[in-house]
Amino acid sequence: MKPLPIAIEDIKELIPEMGFGIATDYVSHGGYKIMFMYREKPMDGMDSGWRFLSGEEDDEYMDNPRNSGLYDVNTLANLDPTIIPHLEAPVGSEFEWDGEGFVAYQED
Repeated sequence: MKPLPIAIEDIKELIPEMGFGIATDYVSHGGYKIMFMYREKPMDGMDSGWRFLSGEEDDEYMDNPRNSGLYDVNTLANLDPTIIPHLEAPVGSEFEWDGEGFVAYQED
């Protein structure tokens, strides 16, 4: 298991239990801000469907499953509390950080 940039004893319960999400190593271990989050259909009952990226990941990086991991969404909320207001959004939701907060993602 890769070490997180937060000690386990420092993780606080910020949200109700919602299962795990997938985050790239950039956001879970590299200290990068979550810049993009989206929710897809969960893989199973423990999966929240949430996926978290920094925006620095290219296709080659994303194609390597060792560059991402499963994390309790509460742990990710401790790393970046700005995701919390959007965690109840339905499957299909996509959000992008605009410098001040997350906004619904819209392709150009």
